[in-house]
Order: sequence, then structure tokens, then C-alpha cells
Amino acid sequence: MNRAIRIPIKRYLTRCFKKDLVSGLTVGVVSLPLAMAFAIASGVKPEYGIYTTIIAACLVALLGGTKFQVSGPTGAFIPILLSIVLTYGYENLLVAGFLSGLLLIAMGLLGMGSLIKFIPRSVTIGFTAGIAVTIFTGQIVNFLGLSGVERHESFIAIMRDIGAHLYTTNIYSVITASICLAVILITPRFFPRLPGALIGILVSTTVTTIFYPQEVTTIASAFGGIPSGLPQLVIPEVSIDKIEQLFQPALTIAILGAIESLLSAVVADGMAGTQHNSNKELIGQGIANLVSPLFGGIPATGAIARTATNIKTGAATRYSVVISGIFVFFTLLLLAPYAGLIPLSSMAPVLMLVSYNMSEHQAFADIVKVRTFSSVVLLISFVLTVFVNLTIAVEVGLLLAMMLFVKRMSEITAVKPVVFDRSSNLIEVVDDEVPEEYSCPQISIYSIDGPLFFGAAQMFSQSVMKMINYEPSIIILRMSKVSIIDITGENHLRKIIERLRMRKITVLIAGLQGQPKKKLETTGLYDDIGEDHFFPHTVNAIDYAMKQIDTRHCSRCQKDVFQQCVLAGKIQHNADRSSK
Repeated sequence: MNRAIRIPIKRYLTRCFKKDLVSGLTVGVVSLPLAMAFAIASGVKPEYGIYTTIIAACLVALLGGTKFQVSGPTGAFIPILLSIVLTYGYENLLVAGFLSGLLLIAMGLLGMGSLIKFIPRSVTIGFTAGIAVTIFTGQIVNFLGLSGVERHESFIAIMRDIGAHLYTTNIYSVITASICLAVILITPRFFPRLPGALIGILVSTTVTTIFYPQEVTTIASAFGGIPSGLPQLVIPEVSIDKIEQLFQPALTIAILGAIESLLSAVVADGMAGTQHNSNKELIGQGIANLVSPLFGGIPATGAIARTATNIKTGAATRYSVVISGIFVFFTLLLLAPYAGLIPLSSMAPVLMLVSYNMSEHQAFADIVKVRTFSSVVLLISFVLTVFVNLTIAVEVGLLLAMMLFVKRMSEITAVKPVVFDRSSNLIEVVDDEVPEEYSCPQISIYSIDGPLFFGAAQMFSQSVMKMINYEPSIIILRMSKVSIIDITGENHLRKIIERLRMRKITVLIAGLQGQPKKKLETTGLYDDIGEDHFFPHTVNAIDYAMKQIDTRHCSRCQKDVFQQCVLAGKIQHNADRSSK
């Protein structure tokens, strides 16, 4: 057994470790400045972002459902985390993060990972664009070095306060921020393998330290520096009152975390050719968000840019992410005192560029140009995120997503008459008007295509009753293309059958299977219709129907709509001769 364990370890060390080491160190270098920047922008001390990066990266890599996912603090959380800190305080942010972890685990256990994927792109882009605007405007204060400006949750209040304090602009902060921004933009052109954000922070910090060390606000002067020791275990005080108070923000964190993580997982699959497990990923993210607050960390989620960096630099296994977390941990122990020298104005351009990259401005413009309901959903999500708050935006956005989904699904469901062509093939009549030569006075066939759920049930009912413009003896409903029936769809189907029975019309159902069949059996409608009125194929239903109709009409009918018509006519003709 020991030998069986040693062989995989030896294989990993010889084949994968070097790749994972290079990739992990690169991701760690990229993650470190972002961790501090995101924490500061969220209204907490920079070390809490570092703690989150270490814990989330390792736990999600080992327990999540994505091979190359890199988790940690992200820009998507900044508005909601800052709002919680300003409204409830840092201690309650830990409680909200802990609750969000429980919610994420519950989502994963309930199999909701696949449902998150159905949130429309217009909603997610509306969120992210609004978040990008919030992040960008929040960094104007540090970029310009304004003094006397208070932190606000409201976008309008932020902009009003910035305008009122423009006269306090610190030219040294502007110079520092401009140097950092220039280096970040130039670095990829000449040194594409180097992390521009880290180089920009190092260069601008060096210039500040040498030439005007007392003229700008630094991490040390603002937060007292970054401790180099290990984080202490802190158990958040959770009570019923706090759960009630913080449940809504925690749910927002969980939903955003799920969306962001699974979007990142999809990007990783596309780049690496892997296949992630959505529900396992949610559980992994949930565990990370349960543990992170115990050490003072803030909520974390999958980070698309860092995940892409991990893949591009040649990661071979999920242990590359663990290596990145270990690197950040030892960097904290060794270099924490020097991090206090970093000016806050050096962090501002890093976050401004993050907000620009996450805004998806081109996709935003493309959707708006279309001028459809999706455009309206996009704009509403965006406006609510910027001018109200992210919690309300998420709630309304999800409601709009559901409405958009229901609208599209209801448009999919269709009811069409079905006839036999001259080659005896079943065809659906697109224009809903059956040519006279194809219509049977006694048997009508309709094909139902699409789900019968609450959004489409009314349309389905109206379509069926509208098409029955004469009195057939039997109606055959082809339901092989009905993927799902909910209780509303079942109720409408029941009412249709009851109305047809009142008109002495027999209803036969062909091709019903899977969930629709189980739903009808559960509600009792299957037994009400009668098991002998269900058939595996339409041809079987027609055979049964031909035995139930009045063949006296068949002997006088010259259409021969069905293959069985000739036989039915002969049978009636012989019966007439026998009676004579």
C-alpha cells in the first residue's frame, strides 16, 4: 500500500510539480496586491484580504469541482461588502460571510449549480457593469488623494462628496497613481510575463518612498501596517436576531458568489478542455466562506482573471492553486512590514483597471443596441446596482431573469395540427389551417411541442380550443415533445379534456413519457383519462381511433386521409350488404 502511494507522488513530482510551481508562484504574485486592494476597497484592513486569499485558494482547490479554479476576494463583492461594513460593522460582515457559506453549501447539496447557469447574460452584465462603475468611482478619492471625504454606500452621495472636496486634491497622490497606472499599461507590451499590477505598485511605492515619503497616505498610516504573524481564530457571534438582520445581505453574497464562481468555471473549461462539477464547486466555495470568517477573512469567490492566469502559465493539476496560497502565506510572514509603505494612491489604478476589465462595456453596448426585453433587463439591473444597492439589484435582477425565462419558454411551446401527406407521413401544419382534402371529419390530431408549465399553460389551452373549429369524434394529442408538465399545465390539460368530454369528444394521448407521465399519474389525471387512451405512438392511437369511429361516414367519405380509411370503408360496405 505504501508503494502504491509513493508511485503517484513520484509521478507528480517528476511530471507535474514544476509546472504547478511556476503557475502557483505566478498566481500568488498576481493575487497578493489584488487581495489587499479588494480588502481596502471593501472597507476592511488589507490583511483580511490576504487571509482570505490563502484560505479560499487552498480549500476551494482541494474541495471544489473545478480543476484550475482560483478563489479569493474579487471586485464583484466590493459594493455589497462595503455596504455591510458601513451599515452593520466589520464583525457582522464576518457573520454575513459565514451565513453565505452555509447558503452556498445548501445550494450545492440541493443541486442548484445547474440552475445558476440559466441566469440571462443581460442580468449578469447589468450587475457587473454596475459593480464596475461603483468600484471605479470609489477609487477616485485615493487616486486624487482627497481628504475629508467620508465613505458612502450611495453612488450619488459619493459623487457629491467628491465634488465638494476636489479642492483638497493632493498632487503627490496624483503623481503616484499616474506612475502606477502608466507602468501597469506599459508592462504587458515589453514584459508580458510580468504581473503589471505588482510592478506598478513596486515602482510607484519606490518613487514615493525616495522622493516624498510623508506626502501621501500609505497602508501603514491608514491601517497601522500589516501584521506578519498568523491570523487568530475568531468565532463570529451568531444569534437569531443577527441571522434575521443579515440574511438578505448574506443571500446576495451567496448568489453573487455562485454566479461568479460558475462563470469562472465555464471560462476555465473552455480554456483547459475540462468539465467542472457545478454543485461540488458551490459546496467547495461554501466551505471556504465558512472557514474564512473564522480567521477574519472576507467572502471569496472564483476569480476569472486569476483562474485564466493559472491556466495560461501551464498549471497541470489543482495543486498549483494550493502552491499559490502557500506562497502568499510565506510572503505575508516575510514581507508584511514592507507592505505598509504602499501608498493608497498606488492601489487606486489597480482597482480602476479591474473595474474597466470587468465592465464588459462592449457586450453592454451590443445588448442595448438590440432594444429588446433583454435590453430593458440589462438597464434595470445596471441602474439599480449603481443608484440603489446591489442587494435590491440582485433581487430584482433574479425576478426579471425569471420573467425573461418564462417569456422565452412560453414562446417555445406550440400547438400545431397534424395530417398525413400523400406518402402517408405525419406532418405538422405550420399555418394552423388544415387543407380540406387532408381533414378527417371524425379524427383530429394535434402536436404539442414544448413544456406545459405555468408560463405556457394558458397559451396552450387557448391554442387547442381555438383550433377545434368543428366536432370530431376523437382528438389525438401527440405529446412526445412535451418535456415537462407542472401543476398549472396539468390543470389546463384537465380542463381541456373535461370541456371536450362535455362535447362528446374522446381524447387519446400519444407519446407521453418521463416526467409528464409521472405528473399525470401523481395528480390522478392519468386514471381519469384511462390507461387504454394512452399510446406509445401516434399510429397506435390512430388504429384504436379507427375502431371507435362511425364507419358509416367512412363509406361515404372519398378523402382516404388515413391508410385505414379504405379498410374501414370496405368493412362498412360489407356490413351494409349483409344487412340487405
